[in-house]
Amino acid sequence: MNLLLFPPAANDNGIVVVSGRQCAHLKDQLKVALGDSVRVGEIGGSMGNGEVVAMAGDTISLKVELTAIPPPPLPLRLILSLPRPKMLRRILQTVASLGIVELHLINSFRVEKSYWQTPWLEATALEEQLLLGLEQCCDTTLPRVYQHKRFKPFVEDLLPGIVAGTRPLLAHPYCQTSCPVAVNEPLTLAIGPEGGFIPYEVEKLIQCGFEPVTLGTRILRVETAIPVLVSRLFC
Repeated sequence: MNLLLFPPAANDNGIVVVSGRQCAHLKDQLKVALGDSVRVGEIGGSMGNGEVVAMAGDTISLKVELTAIPPPPLPLRLILSLPRPKMLRRILQTVASLGIVELHLINSFRVEKSYWQTPWLEATALEEQLLLGLEQCCDTTLPRVYQHKRFKPFVEDLLPGIVAGTRPLLAHPYCQTSCPVAVNEPLTLAIGPEGGFIPYEVEKLIQCGFEPVTLGTRILRVETAIPVLVSRLFC
């Protein structure tokens, strides 16, 4: 935990009381004492420092001063075929760590129906993983996450509005066009399952204006492809 995050409601006139996992981390990992300072951030707000002013039982009180703005988000909307539940947790943390502003989890032919039943898609579980990513990278801005269980209605009814004002790119392992470098413009990036979208899905995305691009002949795991693509596009 490189940044201790707290909700706005927890800030009581500059005093924040932490407990649970965060308190245990401060005590066991950082071994804080009275008067020590740690980096803090208000979820959705500013960052700064928190001075330890009280330690009682399973709580620690911090006097916080918020003077810094969070890092700017990437101008990127990510369209992602729902991955396996175990992979989803890591991907959510990665999405938050990279500063991706918007994540759309979608259905596709190679997504197993059981994936949509995972408790990791519940709002509290999603937020927990996103916050872990923000703690890692020192950011306070939660990505917006949307779920779409039907591919065709999503592509035909919602996707045109999502890609508006952006350059749509489709990460597709079976095309000849190399992924561009240092694009640094608003993008919508679509990534399928590890075997890629099926031809029908690729065609529907192309009809929405997506440009198929590839990272080469190696087919990467989704959790690997996301940071590789982002670093290439926004280097």
